[in-house]
Amino acid sequence: MAESIAQFFLEHFRAHSRECAYVQRRGYRAERITYGHVLEQAVGIAQEFDRRAIAKGDRIMLWGENSAEWAAVFFGCALRGVVAVPMDDGVAPDFARRVCAQVGAKLVVASERNRVLLTDVPSPILGFEDLRITSRTLGTFNPADLPHRGEILQIVFTSGTTADPKGVVITHGNVLANIAPLEKEIRGYLKYERFVHPVRFLNLLPLSHVFGQFLGMFLPPLMGGTVIFQSELKPSEVMSTIRRERVSVLVSVPRVLQSLKHKVERDIAERGRAEEFRRRFVGAKDKHFLRRWWVFRDIRRQFGWKFWAFISGGAALDSDTEEFWGRLGYAAIQGYGLTETTSLISVNHPFRLGKGSIGKILPGREVSIRRARLVSHG
Repeated sequence: MAESIAQFFLEHFRAHSRECAYVQRRGYRAERITYGHVLEQAVGIAQEFDRRAIAKGDRIMLWGENSAEWAAVFFGCALRGVVAVPMDDGVAPDFARRVCAQVGAKLVVASERNRVLLTDVPSPILGFEDLRITSRTLGTFNPADLPHRGEILQIVFTSGTTADPKGVVITHGNVLANIAPLEKEIRGYLKYERFVHPVRFLNLLPLSHVFGQFLGMFLPPLMGGTVIFQSELKPSEVMSTIRRERVSVLVSVPRVLQSLKHKVERDIAERGRAEEFRRRFVGAKDKHFLRRWWVFRDIRRQFGWKFWAFISGGAALDSDTEEFWGRLGYAAIQGYGLTETTSLISVNHPFRLGKGSIGKILPGREVSIRRARLVSHG
């Protein structure tokens, strides 16, 4: 069992070093980055922190869009015990400045678009591309310097638009406690995973949020999966990426699942097949999912034959959208959690879905349901 996210990172990224970890767009080109390359970058970044006298416990703010470079900087922080302070790419500059001051950031690593918005902060500012490391610059790395479970991994800010920003302190052990039950469950299915390897995740959730981190940095390495990053949320673009990249699982918020549902329904109506689809939809109720795959093979062709599941987080998934995708033969998986609990409290099992359910409580959690009492003073 890993004693830190740094140890988890070294173990799993070394094990899959030759496999593709991330796919991202660079202009018109798709860039594919291996686990080994991310490992090399993170180790080099950890060493760069040493050269800049950034020590264990110092805070570094990360502000940019999802990318392999973002993940490498985060893991570089974990390797040195430096505390990452991730910011949502879309937050207001004033909020980012306030957070930077509140945590006393020793360094800000930002995208080109965001770094120009922080020229007045006292902390040094680097672009993610400034921390790209070549193999020639790598020195030795001592595993004995890795942090332990009780040390702080990151501070995640959950609000600040109407009040002072509030940071949630998350330790290495907090994240490992969330990974452990998922790793145990996944281990039982790895013998089947080789038939569909690699599992590819289209992750539309920000890495600045804990749920996005789990599906973008912590869960895929358990199976050598590939994560595709995309900023475009237009349904047609999402469907195109799923088909082109042979995506297995879409990770997003309920709003995207609803938009995709409306896109499918509009396409059917434009082809004059709405009535026929309604008959098929009603007739598919309670049929085996393989039968539903065949009945709706025209829709499956639009998404690609490898695509099979949605993972939805950030808000409750409405019953109509859940029923729609389930009736078409897809798994609509949702869970529940809070940043304060390191995201996950419960999650729906992908092969034992319960409609309208957010799944069973994960092992190691205690949940208390309290009933509110209304008192009348009339």
